[in-house]
Amino acid sequence: MSGLFGWIAASLPALMWVGLLLTPWRSWSTRERIEADPHAGSVDLSEITVLIPARNEADVIGLTLGGLQAQGHGLQVIVVDDQSTDDTAKIAASFPHTRVVSGQPLPEGWAGKLWALEQGKAHVDTRITLLLDADIQLQPGLLPALLAHKERENRQFVSLMADLRRTSFWDRLLLPAFVYYFKLIYPFALSNSNFRHVAAAAGGCILVDTDALHRAGAFASLRNALIDDCTLARQVKNAGYRIWLGLSRDVVSLRPYGSLRSIHDMVARSAFTQLGYSTVVLLVVTVLFALAYGLPFVLLGYPETWRLGLIALVAMMISYLPMLRYYQMRLAWALLLPFGAALYLGMTWSSAIRYWRGVRSRWKDRTYST
Repeated sequence: MSGLFGWIAASLPALMWVGLLLTPWRSWSTRERIEADPHAGSVDLSEITVLIPARNEADVIGLTLGGLQAQGHGLQVIVVDDQSTDDTAKIAASFPHTRVVSGQPLPEGWAGKLWALEQGKAHVDTRITLLLDADIQLQPGLLPALLAHKERENRQFVSLMADLRRTSFWDRLLLPAFVYYFKLIYPFALSNSNFRHVAAAAGGCILVDTDALHRAGAFASLRNALIDDCTLARQVKNAGYRIWLGLSRDVVSLRPYGSLRSIHDMVARSAFTQLGYSTVVLLVVTVLFALAYGLPFVLLGYPETWRLGLIALVAMMISYLPMLRYYQMRLAWALLLPFGAALYLGMTWSSAIRYWRGVRSRWKDRTYST
């Protein structure tokens, strides 16, 4: 590579990765976090109702409800059985202080989870609502810690990103990277600030003032949203409420992935939605990935640019180390970040191809057409 244009092109990856490390909002860090309070004891949680949408979750719903029983006393739980064909409702009904609501058939124009939440919301009469996925287990002391943080920070909407199970090579390669990329797209510091243009949430665990849900028009106003958590966060923030999003190792996802295909299906169901179904944005993302992850390796092959390539690769891996450290993984996994990035780009293209073929999303035995 020679000439001014070649030098500028060669500098781009290093500028991108070093610039990421220097941004004041530090989207690569793990400083926004909440862990369970082991000294919480028995806390009065009678002002909270847990709302759980559940469709064919017999394998995990018992663990989820058992985790809630250990959080404190007075907690009310509503499980909306979304047309399950297994023993989800029967298992849920066996737990104390748990009400099972039989979900009605899915109306046209609604996403399944949001329709279940809309039905359950009618039965909530407490000041605070905990929106919890059926496959999320809270470790003892987590809900009191989350409630204390909400009150201390004067937030009306707080959510935690679950710790995704890592039982295979593909899990370890891709799931921490999933959280890493989410934080790059939605910097938590900006989302948690008064900056109006960034609002994000993790839908598996959201503690929210019930009044804020009503004023934001949830859930009817976002009835067909496939990325419902971030859509809800944006509406709550636009309604004048303060939101907060963080990480937690004590909000545990019980959903097993294990294979590349299962992770692909999880990502592909909403990746193109994240890009606004825009082919132009998809092409831009592809170019950015090529520059950020591919070009540094090309630069290593030229005597005049190998230093720039090395700087880019080192900065890239440094940006991933906090995530690996937080999830207690070997730091050597940072060496495989470019490989994982290539797979995520492929999954995004797969999501786009599905959309072009007429499938907007597919989840829980339901297909949402374009």
